[in-house]
Amino acid sequence: MNGAQGRGAHGRFVWYELATTDIAAAQAFYTAVVGWDARDASVPGGAYILFTIGGAAVSGLMELPEDARRSGFRPGWLGYVAVDDVDASAARVEQLGGAVHVPPRDIPDISRLSVAVDPQAATIGMLKWRDPGQAQTIDLDAPGGIGWHELFAADWEKAWSFYGGLFGWRKETADVGAQGTYQLFSAGGLTLGGMFTKPPTVPHPFWLYYFNVADIDVAMKRVKDGGGQVLNGPIEVPGDRWIAQCTDPQGAIFALTGKRSHNGIGYFARTSRDRDDDARAGAGKRSER
Repeated sequence: MNGAQGRGAHGRFVWYELATTDIAAAQAFYTAVVGWDARDASVPGGAYILFTIGGAAVSGLMELPEDARRSGFRPGWLGYVAVDDVDASAARVEQLGGAVHVPPRDIPDISRLSVAVDPQAATIGMLKWRDPGQAQTIDLDAPGGIGWHELFAADWEKAWSFYGGLFGWRKETADVGAQGTYQLFSAGGLTLGGMFTKPPTVPHPFWLYYFNVADIDVAMKRVKDGGGQVLNGPIEVPGDRWIAQCTDPQGAIFALTGKRSHNGIGYFARTSRDRDDDARAGAGKRSER
């Protein structure tokens, strides 16, 4: 989980958005847990909050539409991948067996975007900034950044065919454990995340986003104090980092990654292979539609 990410490169995650049932509560929760600041960017007819780091926007917060709620959708995070041509990418989604849920549309003076589902029903966004000057550089390891992107797929190899064909991602190293293969992927030479075949306890394929925090134990306590739940963790991963998979008070699943101020004992002294397998299974306790 390292490197810096420019907001203009095709195939890289460049924006994140939470659709929820309580904007005020979600704003209070994430500013406390992740350390983000918040700025009102609402427009007539729609409330919208920007989460920021040092004044730079990192992600957005909006109300989950009523029609989506009636259709059974729950609060959840959506990641957007930069593409050179949103319309062409949306057409490519359908050629590769996916479906476009939000056809290409403009956000005036900001971006052109589209939202799709892959052939296994995981949701993904596509985006192109209107102004190349919006292509800021974000340190993937900086506190408050989004350091890792993880796909819980019904079949990771079939999912790879879709995403590789759509975004031009490249395979990096793969880890093979008791839970199967964990395939890393990259864009523009930067490793962005991994994908694997989800355990049966996870009902739906989905993308999980890892938010960087300075101290994983402090952040987990803030999750609990703020009314969220820690589903799994802290679990040690390579690079002297720890992860935890959580839900916010409205039920959206997310993950945290950071260092610990002390070494784990007991459960946390188990082998890295056991911990990695637990991390993959952890989100099975709760997943998004």
